[in-house]
Amino acid sequence: MAEQEAQTPEKHLSVVKIYVKDFSFESPQSPNIFNAKEWAPSTNLNLRSSHSPVSDSIHEVVLTITVDAKEKESEKTIFLVELQQAGLFDIGGYEKEEMSVLIGSFCPGVLYPYAREAIAGVIQKGGFPEFVLQPINFDALYQQSLQQQQAEAAPAETH
Repeated sequence: MAEQEAQTPEKHLSVVKIYVKDFSFESPQSPNIFNAKEWAPSTNLNLRSSHSPVSDSIHEVVLTITVDAKEKESEKTIFLVELQQAGLFDIGGYEKEEMSVLIGSFCPGVLYPYAREAIAGVIQKGGFPEFVLQPINFDALYQQSLQQQQAEAAPAETH
């Protein structure tokens, strides 16, 4: 029994570092866009995460968010923000499935508030009204991603 406990590594998870890996802001219609009488852009949010192991227990997770705001009438870009919010996480002792959940859901959830703040700040500094990204349920997104992967992996039925 004592041997089995010694062989089972203790589960641990900690944030080592959170940082901006890449960040860009474009406002191609400045300064003319500030003369617009109405402010009602259509916005598109694109979100994805990636993972790469750095060492045995250190993992880099990168949350990439793109926000594209366009004029509703002309479809011209008002502003475009692209952010790669990254973090180093020390994770160990978990089974493969548990690791997958941590890296696909938990870690992006830790990074998201930092990304929200950075994006809101740069848009406001760009001269635009306050922009608030809504909370995101990363657990639901992760489950949806798993279901999509399973559906793609399943062989097509023939009749």
